[in-house]
Amino acid sequence: MAKHPDRDGPAEAVVEELLQVTGQLLRRLRAESNPSGLTWSQAVVLARLGRNGAMTTADLARAEAVKPQSMGVTLAGLERDGLVERRPHPTDGRQFLFALTAKGAEIRRRRRLLKREWLSGAMARLDPEDRRTLAAALAVIRRLGET
Repeated sequence: MAKHPDRDGPAEAVVEELLQVTGQLLRRLRAESNPSGLTWSQAVVLARLGRNGAMTTADLARAEAVKPQSMGVTLAGLERDGLVERRPHPTDGRQFLFALTAKGAEIRRRRRLLKREWLSGAMARLDPEDRRTLAAALAVIRRLGET
């Protein structure tokens, strides 16, 4: 069978390397920004509520592509820890909206700050040529994400 130039060889090696390094960077950012010990699911819910405002369990589950029961477990933990609160739904008495508490908003803010601080420090340790190369690669990475 003939090799396909886009799937075999250098292109495939670049795909594998990109997957590995982006995963490594994301894991490092999560580790550096999680002094509160949130699970990945909890951190994602705090971020979504911070961006979108109050949401129902069903809306959060749909947005994160998980089952409502799984989202309910995540929200229960966040509510127990005082990071989110239930509010009555304005038009449907059978549902609740979940919103960030002041504590939840502060943890979200702190996580974002820690990510930025770590990444800024890591980038500061790069030599100027590597920083220029990284800046130039951002446009290409952005286009990859938009396709």
